[in-house]
Amino acid sequence: MAIPVGSKAPDFSLKSRKGGNVSDVKLADNIGKKNTVVLFFPLAFTGVCTTEMCDVTAGLKNYEQLNAEVIGISVDSPFAQEAWAAKEKIELKLASDLNKKTAKDYGVLLDDLGGFGSTSARAAFVIDKNGVVQYSEQTPTPKDLPNFNAIRETLGKLK
Repeated sequence: MAIPVGSKAPDFSLKSRKGGNVSDVKLADNIGKKNTVVLFFPLAFTGVCTTEMCDVTAGLKNYEQLNAEVIGISVDSPFAQEAWAAKEKIELKLASDLNKKTAKDYGVLLDDLGGFGSTSARAAFVIDKNGVVQYSEQTPTPKDLPNFNAIRETLGKLK
């Protein structure tokens, strides 16, 4: 079960790879500076995940205007994420939860997805500048997308 609104968001330090460079992605880097939208998605190179990340990429400026950074997290390696992002022109920051600890910490780790093993569920969290969860959603199935209108509405209420 996804961690509830009002919870202190678990910090994470995950690897990201873009342009051949590996970097650390940490929630703590945004604390005190900007809000964070964390989008868990099951697997790169799949239809619904590609649609979701491409749609979010198309609207990244809207999130920036709401003083928010969007981070997509999956259990894929940073190398697979980088190849997928390049192929699909995904511009938001992707982070690898290869050890599945962050999905577990956020309560969105699925034991098995269609025989492929454990992955994260499709889930969305809005975390304010103080590190508190202001929006929490795990979709009913991995085929369902989060409620992006509700996410933007939540961001609009934050300062």
